[in-house]
Amino acid sequence: MKLLALADEECKALWDYYSPDKLKDVEMIITCGDLNRHYLEYLVTMAPVPVFYVHGNHDESYDAHPPEGAVCLDDDVIVYHGLRIAGLGGACRYRTGAWQFTEAEMKKRVNRLRSKIERQRGVDVLVTHAPLHGYGDLNDLAHRGFTVFRDVLDRYHPQLMLHGHVHMSYGANIPREHQYGSTRIVNCFERVYLDVEPQPRPEPRRLMQRLWQR
Repeated sequence: MKLLALADEECKALWDYYSPDKLKDVEMIITCGDLNRHYLEYLVTMAPVPVFYVHGNHDESYDAHPPEGAVCLDDDVIVYHGLRIAGLGGACRYRTGAWQFTEAEMKKRVNRLRSKIERQRGVDVLVTHAPLHGYGDLNDLAHRGFTVFRDVLDRYHPQLMLHGHVHMSYGANIPREHQYGSTRIVNCFERVYLDVEPQPRPEPRRLMQRLWQR
């Protein structure tokens, strides 16, 4: 499955200079926050595929006027064509305002999300705004990642973690990708095209327990 992931800065090639070939074979669009609401609505109109999003720390306006036609992933797990996608938007709290969280607050969100992940027997793609701490974040508080995201990666081993927040234009040496165990972590600044396929789901725990008891 080919997906288009976007974050932080509207892509002129898609918005100002759009042509249908830019979305050729794309089956899903995922946005990782801090994008103009009208940009998402434009993509919904132009692309014959679903547009999923999480909130960035500058997306307070989404709460009053959500992007029409786009689907919010925050604190939820959505299954599309067999692909299990979980969302945890927002950034590390560095000022007053919505969609900013302390490490403890994000941990509570992760714990609440786990029950939804368990019901789907895992997750294939974790979508966040902030990075995993130590894997693509910066030293300042505003761009620090969350350590608690490790809990999701260590427990469920998603194929992809998609994030934004750290603009690759901040410096020449900011990498696009990191690897954490079996999870490919991708900074989706502006745009990136990726291929991903649903993974086989493990047997439910109760079934496995019965098998061990035989």
